[in-house]
Amino acid sequence: MAGEFVSIEHCLEKHIPEQELKEVKRILYGRELESLPIPAAAQKLSQEHDFEVKGYCIEAAAEQLTPKRIVRIGAIQNSIVEATTAPIAAQRDAIFKKIKCMAEAASLCGVNVLCFQEAWNMPFAFCTREKIPWCEFAEDAETGPTTLLCQELARKYDMVIVSPILERDSAHGDTLWNTAVVISNTGYYLGKSRKNHIPRVGDFNESTYYMEGDTGHVIFQTKFGRIAINICYGRHHPQNWMMYGVNGAEIVFNPSATVGALSEPMWGIEARNAAIANSYFTCAINRVGTETFPNEFTSADGKPAHKDFGHFYGSSYIAAPDGSRTPGLSRTRDGLLVAEVDLNLCRQVKDRWGFRMTQRLDLYASSLQSAIEPDYKPNVVTDTC
Repeated sequence: MAGEFVSIEHCLEKHIPEQELKEVKRILYGRELESLPIPAAAQKLSQEHDFEVKGYCIEAAAEQLTPKRIVRIGAIQNSIVEATTAPIAAQRDAIFKKIKCMAEAASLCGVNVLCFQEAWNMPFAFCTREKIPWCEFAEDAETGPTTLLCQELARKYDMVIVSPILERDSAHGDTLWNTAVVISNTGYYLGKSRKNHIPRVGDFNESTYYMEGDTGHVIFQTKFGRIAINICYGRHHPQNWMMYGVNGAEIVFNPSATVGALSEPMWGIEARNAAIANSYFTCAINRVGTETFPNEFTSADGKPAHKDFGHFYGSSYIAAPDGSRTPGLSRTRDGLLVAEVDLNLCRQVKDRWGFRMTQRLDLYASSLQSAIEPDYKPNVVTDTC
């Protein structure tokens, strides 16, 4: 059933009368967003290559002295193409071919900043705990084939591209990292951001391959705004989101790979809550489909061994600092989501709600400094009566 249910939106539109549906969407999404027209050429590509394209506008109030800061954000969710038993190069090249087509559609939709899902150029094989052949997908962040492809696309389409990969760091003992590479719209390698929090839950025991990142909460100043990348499991940590805001991010991408049985109830909440709490836009991206591996593995839960993670449920969405969000992409299909946003909304929400002004970083800095000390004792008042 998990892989057959298309989306909440599809279910609502099928069963709820039109007038009631408007109110349901207002409550679910904060406000009913205007649809962004999808160019005919992009629609044609999506039909020929079997992926959906959705677009929405998230507006800010008009200002007298400050011009609008319009940016189009793009998010791509995709399934793998070849079987996981195919040669590594064949698997990677087949995904490259798919993504080149979807990136072209993004360009036709006017996307300025495009982000792919976590480890987009490979199956999410970290559940297997096998090193061969999956470590062969690892590559240099600056000179690897995936970065070279993204540089080509960025130059061609005048588009900033965020490309999450499995990184091989040859300068530091050939260690592996879960890394997002950022390419400027000119094709220049801007830098990288490594995954700050590594899961150790069920099949997601990724520390078999790589450990917590060492790049902190880096912000990339691009032609189209200040962006950051909070990779996958980092979305469960509010402090992680907070630090990107403290450092001035206006758009934070959350490229992910997560399955329905584990995280789906959390999915629509976490990135949206982060957008509200930190007064920036968030873009939650999840892969889609079920990936089957040659050898069985267990989840350390007493249940039988299996050959797949479960269903990656897609449902990528974009959330705004005022609490509104787009509907999600499909749970079952490849897709491109586009949102035209006005970055002035970040500042307008700060002015209206005062979350940053009332944040009390000094209070929490002092409390957290105490909490990490070996002799720390929680401040608990006990009723002795």
